Amino acid sequence: MQTMQDDTAREINVPRLDLDPFSDEFLTDPYPFHEQMREAGPVVWLNKYGIWAVARHKEVHGILTDWSNFISSAGVGLANFRTETPFRPPSLILEADPPSHTRARAILARVLSPKVVMKIKVDFQAYAEELVERLVAQGEIDAVKELGEVYPLKVFPDALGLSEQGRENLLLYGNMVFNAFGPRNHIFQDAVQRYEPVRDWIMTQCQRENLRPDGFGDLIYQAAEAGEITMEEAPMLVRSFLSAGVDTTVNGIGNAVYSLAINPDQYAKLAAEPGKARAAFEESLRYESSVQTFFRTVNARMTYADVDMLENDKVVTFLGSANRDPRQWQNPETFDIDRKPVGHVAFGTGIHGCVGQAVARMEGELVLAALAKRVKRIEITGEPRRRLNNTLRALDSLPVRLIPH
Repeated sequence: MQTMQDDTAREINVPRLDLDPFSDEFLTDPYPFHEQMREAGPVVWLNKYGIWAVARHKEVHGILTDWSNFISSAGVGLANFRTETPFRPPSLILEADPPSHTRARAILARVLSPKVVMKIKVDFQAYAEELVERLVAQGEIDAVKELGEVYPLKVFPDALGLSEQGRENLLLYGNMVFNAFGPRNHIFQDAVQRYEPVRDWIMTQCQRENLRPDGFGDLIYQAAEAGEITMEEAPMLVRSFLSAGVDTTVNGIGNAVYSLAINPDQYAKLAAEPGKARAAFEESLRYESSVQTFFRTVNARMTYADVDMLENDKVVTFLGSANRDPRQWQNPETFDIDRKPVGHVAFGTGIHGCVGQAVARMEGELVLAALAKRVKRIEITGEPRRRLNNTLRALDSLPVRLIPH
């Protein structure tokens, strides 16, 4: 990659920072570092990796919506697929640009249409209420292990058409995929070691014979039969569901419960008015964004925010930082379920905005509504434990006591 040293003209007025956004310290508590980057300027240069970084809402939104100048087909992680071989075949949806991206996304958008989402809502809601009822009776729970993981691992794979056996492998797969967007650090190496034993299981689940008829996965194969994609591409699109459809929602629910537990006044509002569940989940997405970063690659030499960028330069967008940018939000460090966080970028934005966000939002809303109806207070009973991931903001454990109404 060409660096700033190669073009001294662009060193002028561009802050150069020695931050490592993939260090344990940064990933554990990113918010002070986010502020440092935002205050340094609209675009900064990270010396350690030789990449551009944007942490303000305006610039993050601008890059994510400018798909022709900031491309995804060269990878949405640190690696540049133009100059190095990806560790797995690139995603047809995440790591693609139009027109191929348009073709694949149209199929997923149809599979996850509002009509389909409303059809599955009854089952999703019934299980949310059943699970919360059981956990309230239990009293003390790990809100990550017994709620945040259990719920998405049941409802989404059911809708996808996966068999019951081995679903816990989806967590290992999602963890590895999102770690792979960062450098090959110890976090990535650990994730790969955990994933290797289940690699064959993941690939097998993408085959049609292992998918229930008329589930999301089978609908993708029906699109292949209709000639919209090839039969070889169908399992790759199913794989996209497996990597993105579980881990992000697991973390979204865990982060939401955590945000409400450490802000008991806000949970009291929700418990008094369960209809605020969607708003509470939306605010938690802004406040503790599940996906913290995504990369883009500069397609051809250009100027962005008065900074000269060269072809193949990598740019990392800090979604979690954009969602706490005081230029965009009043009192952004405050968790407020009465806030209207319209315009947050927790699901990305533009043509690469999360295609499954309607399902994720529904899952989050249903879980929080079920809690609000049954639980008066959530008390943290032990030290929450983080699960460090190069891309995701994740909790590994959240011990709580559920106090019923």
